[in-house]
Amino acid sequence: MPVTEKSVKEVYTALLPQTMVVADLGCSSGPNALVFVSNVINAIAEHSRNDFNQLFRSLEQFKRSAEMDRNGDTLPPYYVSGLPDSYYVRLFPRQSVHLFHSSYCLHWRSQVPEGLEGKREVYLNGENMYIAKNTPPSVVKLFQEQFRKDFSLFLRLRHEELAFGGQMVLTFLGRKDEDVYSGDLNHLFGLLSQSLQSLVVEGLVEEEKVSSFNLPAYGPSVGDVTALVKESGAFEIAHIKLFEQNWDP
Repeated sequence: MPVTEKSVKEVYTALLPQTMVVADLGCSSGPNALVFVSNVINAIAEHSRNDFNQLFRSLEQFKRSAEMDRNGDTLPPYYVSGLPDSYYVRLFPRQSVHLFHSSYCLHWRSQVPEGLEGKREVYLNGENMYIAKNTPPSVVKLFQEQFRKDFSLFLRLRHEELAFGGQMVLTFLGRKDEDVYSGDLNHLFGLLSQSLQSLVVEGLVEEEKVSSFNLPAYGPSVGDVTALVKESGAFEIAHIKLFEQNWDP
C-alpha cells in the first residue's frame, strides 16, 4: 500500500490531470480490486487536501457560527471569493478593497535570492539555509535585497487595489533589533540546518543538496519595515508594534 500511495501522489503531482484514469489489470474475483481503487481515491483525497480547499469546505460552518453570534439578528449581505495566486502580483481591481489582512505570511519571499550559487556551483551560504553567524555579508545583502524588492512590490500592488481611506493589518515574523545575524528565525532555521547536516552525516541526504538549499524568507526589523513604507510614499503607518513569542513549549 505505501508503494501504491507514493506512486499515486507522484503521478498526481507531476501531471495534475483534470480527470485521473486508473486501471487495475488484475484477475480479482472478489473485493480486492475495489480495495485497490479505494486506496487510490483516498491517496488522492489526502494529497489534494490543503488549507485552500478546507477553507471553502468550512464556509457553511462559518455562516452558522456567524448567525449564532448575532443571536438571530440578520447579517449584512456578503459573499466570499477565493483567488489562488501570489500576493506578489495584482489580485484585485483598482481601488476595490477596503481592508487587507495578512497573518504570518510576509516573511516569505517570492523566491530564493538570486546569486546564492556562485561560479562552478560554489554555494555561498555553505551549510546554512538562512542567515547564520558564519553567513558572509555579501549573502546577507542578497537576502536583504530580495526583501526590499518583494515588500516594495507588495506595497505598490496593494496601494493600487486599496480604496481611498482603506487600511491594511499585516502580521509577520521579524526580529527585535537591527542585528541581522540575530533573531528567532536565525535561531530556528539554524537548528533546522543542523538537523539536515546530521542527516548528511548519516548518509540519508546528499551534502550537495543541503549546501544548495536556501529558504525564500527574511525576518525584517521594525526599522526595515518602517524605512520601506516611508520610501514607498504610498502609506502612513498608523500603528506598528513588536510582539515577542515564547518558543519554549
